[in-house]
Amino acid sequence: MKRLLLAAAAMLGLSAAAAPTGAATLDTVRQRGTLACGVSTGFAGFSVADSRGEIRGLDADYCRALAAAIFGDATKVRFVQLTAQNRFTALQSAEIDVLFRNSTQTFLRDASIGLNQGPVNFYDGQGFAVRRDADVHDVNGLNGATVCVAQGTTHEITLGDVARARRITFQPVVFERIDTMYQAFFAGRCDAMTQDASALAGALATAAQNSNDYTVLAETISKEPLGPFTRNGDDEWSNIVAWLHYGLVEAEEAGVTQANAEEMARGQNPIAQRLLGATGEFGARLRLDNRWMLNAIKAVGNYGEIFERNVGGASALKLQRGPNALWNRGGLMYAIPFR
Repeated sequence: MKRLLLAAAAMLGLSAAAAPTGAATLDTVRQRGTLACGVSTGFAGFSVADSRGEIRGLDADYCRALAAAIFGDATKVRFVQLTAQNRFTALQSAEIDVLFRNSTQTFLRDASIGLNQGPVNFYDGQGFAVRRDADVHDVNGLNGATVCVAQGTTHEITLGDVARARRITFQPVVFERIDTMYQAFFAGRCDAMTQDASALAGALATAAQNSNDYTVLAETISKEPLGPFTRNGDDEWSNIVAWLHYGLVEAEEAGVTQANAEEMARGQNPIAQRLLGATGEFGARLRLDNRWMLNAIKAVGNYGEIFERNVGGASALKLQRGPNALWNRGGLMYAIPFR
């Protein structure tokens, strides 16, 4: 069994070496004065450099929110851009403090690499982008096709699983870097490109010379629950990262926004009062200022605002909330209560 886990880990580009345990990451971050946050080398909507070189996206906003929660200053973050191949080793070796890099949570990643999976902050699925004039409407229509895929991702394994299950064949063309994969696909080297559906939408919106020439198939072939990773052995730090997400979702549920957070902290809503540090000692229990969530929300807004700005209607991707809507609006986003 151990040999099987190690082999599967290698296929995913993982190191099976255990990470150091017992490290007080919060103290290290405070002493350094900045948060080292692992993000991608460029996923539109999640973490990509804008015209001024600033990293923008849903993952980047989580990094800024965490910095604001710790320091009261969202600018105290250093973005470390990582490939699929080196993202987990960077966290294991403490090159970064936390990984927010649209990384899929799986059994093997939870059980075999010495890392802790935080709550899901984006529900996705693996999809395919194709040229419209290819007249392909579903995955079975790609039988025999060449498919661009990123090395060291769950997409490689799922591609093989689906081919065997459906008794069709794919010819994978594997790339270490995402930007190189995009260039190859849009240059016509592959018949299709596979990735998380959200990332494909971002690629068509930002990397294609004419996005109307391409489409993302409606069919997805996997569950891709994306979320942060921290090192095992530091429960305090993992709790901070987890409760940051719950707080951003709870803020949306309670109607707390970037614009009204200060006002809501002074209001009469007991949920908002606890969340924003007006009552209770919730921040202190994590060795943070009791206004930690107030600072985070003032920096980036609640979960709905983060989604809308980066991947939703106000973005180039125009994604629907779907499963990422709140639980009381037909989605899966559900915050553990602040009480």
